[in-house]
Amino acid sequence: MKFYIADAFTKTTFGGNPAGVVILDKGQPFPDPAVMVKTAAELRYSETAFISPLDNDCFELRYFTPAAEVDLCGHATIASFAALLDAGLVQDDQDYTAKTRSGDLSIKLQHGFVMMEMASPETLGTIQEQDQLEQLYSIMGIPFEPVLAACGCSQYVKLLPDMISTGLPDIIMPVKDRKTLDAISPNFSALAQLSQEYQVTGVHAFTLDREGFDVTAHCRNFAPLYDIDEEAATGTASGALTWYLFSHGLIPDEKECAFVQGEAMNRPSRILTHIRKTENRALIQVGGNAAILAQGEIFL
Repeated sequence: MKFYIADAFTKTTFGGNPAGVVILDKGQPFPDPAVMVKTAAELRYSETAFISPLDNDCFELRYFTPAAEVDLCGHATIASFAALLDAGLVQDDQDYTAKTRSGDLSIKLQHGFVMMEMASPETLGTIQEQDQLEQLYSIMGIPFEPVLAACGCSQYVKLLPDMISTGLPDIIMPVKDRKTLDAISPNFSALAQLSQEYQVTGVHAFTLDREGFDVTAHCRNFAPLYDIDEEAATGTASGALTWYLFSHGLIPDEKECAFVQGEAMNRPSRILTHIRKTENRALIQVGGNAAILAQGEIFL
């Protein structure tokens, strides 16, 4: 089987978020799930994607952390289609379908840039009780402080953590400024337990404190329940954050967002998203570039 290592949400190697990609031969069954978990653990990346080509424009993807299978992984999807492009199994400037456990996703390749449609956004709940807020922020290593954000010329909205899914559920947690974001230092065992209690993948912290108009928010992501202490770029959580900002009136319809993540890990990533509201649903797309670091054969 062909094997790749690709850095997603970056144009250069050693930036962004690395993922393993394993491409099966057409018609070849997926390895046993235990073998795929072991492979992800051996590679030591936060996720490894296994790809089964179904036909010329449709691929089945399965995603594994070093601990378990997950329904969807944004950065591993970006890495997967960059690898498929390099392998000659897809063509640039074409549309494809990725079949995942979160549903079928539309993928568009444009000059090497990969744009993927996320699952329909769903707000699962809000953390708003004082004791719950203090518990969450304490576990993240910072004090709870109310966050206010401008949603109009003279209107402000109080931001609280929401649990949102665009394929995987995360706690979308606002903090007031870059200094506070940088100060986050979670109790990982307590965060894993809390994530299990809330039935989420982890916490996606963000701040709207930024310089310039080409960045929407700076972010950090933590998912120790799945053996991911911190992640340099998280596509599904970026989709969830896009929905968070839209649902709170902080961005308009048809907005393109740019999120910066991974700075605390010295692996800066740039994640682009787009939201479009239709009569029946909100369509959120997440995209980025990927840089291939290595390729070869893997023997499973």
